[in-house]
Amino acid sequence: MGTDKRQRQKEGRQARIAAAEAAQRKAATRQRIISFLGLAAVIAVLIGGIAYFTRDDNSSTDVASTDTSTSLDDASSTTLAAMESAAGKPCVSLSDPLPAGAPNVPVVEGPPPTELVKQDLVVGTGAEVQPGDTVTVNYIGVACSTGKIFDSSYESGQPVTFGLDRVIKGWTDGIPGMKVGGQRLLGIPSSMAYGTDGSPPRIAPDEALWFVVDVTATAPATTTTTAAAGTSSTTAAASASTTTTAVAP
Repeated sequence: MGTDKRQRQKEGRQARIAAAEAAQRKAATRQRIISFLGLAAVIAVLIGGIAYFTRDDNSSTDVASTDTSTSLDDASSTTLAAMESAAGKPCVSLSDPLPAGAPNVPVVEGPPPTELVKQDLVVGTGAEVQPGDTVTVNYIGVACSTGKIFDSSYESGQPVTFGLDRVIKGWTDGIPGMKVGGQRLLGIPSSMAYGTDGSPPRIAPDEALWFVVDVTATAPATTTTTAAAGTSSTTAAASASTTTTAVAP
């Protein structure tokens, strides 16, 4: 009897221990499942967040690209509009501030000149410029229809040197006869300047031009002509016997 009782007690303890171990295993399994589900939820939230912000970044990029394209289109439209033909437009007075040291440009307001205008503002006392000479000058140029300065040697602070056979016809014909130390106003019709093509982006097609030119030196043309300004679209090709780097307004 006593042995059977102890045996039953032992079996009961073992059963309780087994039940407790089973309960622990079940709880551990449940905890692992809960932890796994929680981790999965966190991962899902992270993926969703990344997708959301990536979408916003793409949207921002699209907007930026659209804005950039619009800006470029607007700039192109503005440039095209600025370069419409100036034919028939009247000359207006100077509208830009003068560069340091530059003289005023007394634009003759009204219809653009149809013939070359030459007016000595200061008569020089030095050597007289001859056709085809190489001259050193300071100058400032103004577009007839806008009154804007499109070029000036005063911006660089240095006069320019070039041959009179390497410039626009308005200069080729307009500067001879000046004397060193002199200052001349030139009103140049578009046909003697850049014609129907203009010189974008500063000179429109069919634009008449006004210049004030100061001659500081002149010399007969030599085999080499050197200048310090930007190349003119009217610069002629050098002859076989002449090396020329001359440039013009």
